[in-house]
Amino acid sequence: MGPEERLGELGLTLPAVRRSAGAYVPFRWAGSLLFLSGRGPARVDGSFVTGKVGLDVSVAEARLHARDAGLQLLAAAKAALGDLGRIGAVVKLTGMVNAVESFTEHPAVIDGCSQLLVDVLGGAGRHARTSFGVASLPHAMTVEVEAVVWADHPRG
Repeated sequence: MGPEERLGELGLTLPAVRRSAGAYVPFRWAGSLLFLSGRGPARVDGSFVTGKVGLDVSVAEARLHARDAGLQLLAAAKAALGDLGRIGAVVKLTGMVNAVESFTEHPAVIDGCSQLLVDVLGGAGRHARTSFGVASLPHAMTVEVEAVVWADHPRG
């Protein structure tokens, strides 16, 4: 079973790839490495999910936000690859949590994205990871994740 079938089994669909909010692109190739720009959680209408984790957003809610950001990453990867089955491995995931200064559960939040990648991509979804807290994120998002993926370049 391929990644897109696994998404269906999980009851998930990929969102449209969000336009970049500045002078950058959603993804960039460097040889066989696909660099995916940072993505955050968004509502169906395209607005960002906002808040400060540890103040007005719980760890459980933020974990779901990280999963949503992971869907955004997968959507960008599909746009770059045409088929998520071309992903050989998620090499590195970096997750940032918009949190109060005393917050320390960053790994639990970013696990929402990490678990999604494993659930959808199987062993190829296992990755090295860094997670940390920040004082703010663009658009006041609760989380932002970026990834480096090793894949078959669609142009060969």
